[in-house]
Amino acid sequence: MSVCNEAVLQADDSQDWRRSRRAWLLSSGVGLGAIAARQLLGEENLRGGVTSSNRTGGPVTDPVNGVTTLSGRATEGVIVAPHHEPSARSVIVLFMGGGPSHVDTFDPKPVLAGLHGGTVPDSIAREIPRIARSPLHNLFASPFRFAKHGQSGLEVSELYPELARHVDELCVIRGMRHDSPIHAPAEYLSLTGTGVGNRPSLGAWVTYGLGSENRDLPSFMVFFSNGETLREPGWAAGFLPARYQGTRVDRGVPNLALPAGLAPSDRRQQLDLLGKLNRKHLRERGSAGELEARLDSYELAYRMQTSAPEAFDLAGETAETRTLYGLDRKETAEFGEHCLLARRMVERGVRFIQLRHGKWDAHGKLVENHRGNCLATDRPIAGLLADLRRRGLLDQTLVIWGGEFGRTPAAQGGLGADAGRDHSPSGYTMWLAGGGVRGGQVIGATDPVGYAAIERPVHPQNLHATVLHALGIEQHQLYYERHNRRELVTVNGAEVVREAFSAS
Repeated sequence: MSVCNEAVLQADDSQDWRRSRRAWLLSSGVGLGAIAARQLLGEENLRGGVTSSNRTGGPVTDPVNGVTTLSGRATEGVIVAPHHEPSARSVIVLFMGGGPSHVDTFDPKPVLAGLHGGTVPDSIAREIPRIARSPLHNLFASPFRFAKHGQSGLEVSELYPELARHVDELCVIRGMRHDSPIHAPAEYLSLTGTGVGNRPSLGAWVTYGLGSENRDLPSFMVFFSNGETLREPGWAAGFLPARYQGTRVDRGVPNLALPAGLAPSDRRQQLDLLGKLNRKHLRERGSAGELEARLDSYELAYRMQTSAPEAFDLAGETAETRTLYGLDRKETAEFGEHCLLARRMVERGVRFIQLRHGKWDAHGKLVENHRGNCLATDRPIAGLLADLRRRGLLDQTLVIWGGEFGRTPAAQGGLGADAGRDHSPSGYTMWLAGGGVRGGQVIGATDPVGYAAIERPVHPQNLHATVLHALGIEQHQLYYERHNRRELVTVNGAEVVREAFSAS
């Protein structure tokens, strides 16, 4: 193997007879070949984004299509220094896929009790957007009790008894809203800023901007539990270089151990050979974001063979900590393990972690659905907040909870045991904690029955601008140039929810 590697590594790169079709086009007569090649590359850029093999972190121009980008090593972001003092260094997104009901969790609506089975009064109905999925009759009072908790007196449903002990850490945004009542585009809006699904996810943008503090672990990780639907745009890189996409993991990273009989030095030699061949391929064929991402992933995988086993090994966690996250109970063990791993990743400098918990789509049997989902997530989330706090990590970690939308105040399937709720994008709830957020407060409000945000509405793009603000990023100064346009995280700019922070 060594003789073969050495022969390839010393191969003459100037052999013209091995030229690719693209190289031939670029050098063919009167420039027509170059025009065709640029068109081919432009199509590739629409699929995978424009990148460069430059690893210095400075601006570079692609030699074929002339697009200027900012590119950095896998552990470095394009932002050399924060635009302002950050209040957070890491982000944990607790994404409740399917849409948890706000009127049954964090947005109490006592008016619904008096209207149960009835129709929305005209005085309220005139404020509600006319969406086919939001009928104004057959109103459904919440079957769950709400109570005030903490010094703030913030109201939380009985579904979240353990999380309720931490309400003074929570900033509850009751005025979330957007326009899509369909799962996929609503999720894309929530995690990428638009409903198309072709833009970078928020985690990819953050990784592109700030990189990671740990070169031996992915800077953006995604965990799945409870059969969560896999919609890749939620963690994809979009038009950013593919290296910034999220890394899907479960309870660890498989296949980290070297095969029997293979020494680390042998693996290093293999990677050197692959790197040599791939870099030659890049030089011959121009920009190729997916290939560069593969190069980075090979190197990261090599480093992870040493660091990842320790990072994902929970054997050293105490029995008290395991109980804190619910690892001792079947109902909470899966999501609890993911929450515990999220804390361990934050400790090790991972920048962005997305924990996805599915099956909240309660079109029927709302009580059964939400009791089960809240039971599975209540103790793990409460444990995560408590553990981050006692380890001094909560102040520098922004935790976000919510789904792609809420659920309507009206019932589906009658008002009996099978009653459910439809999708509600016009008004729903998310909450923030840690990372400089001022807890124990409510921002915004929905109408008296919970259909639409009528006070301090917050679009997902505004929330994205708020996350960037917490990380020390000014939204208009983090961009990616594509097709002669400066692409922003927030598309055309958005409003930071400054009142969410202790010092705005």
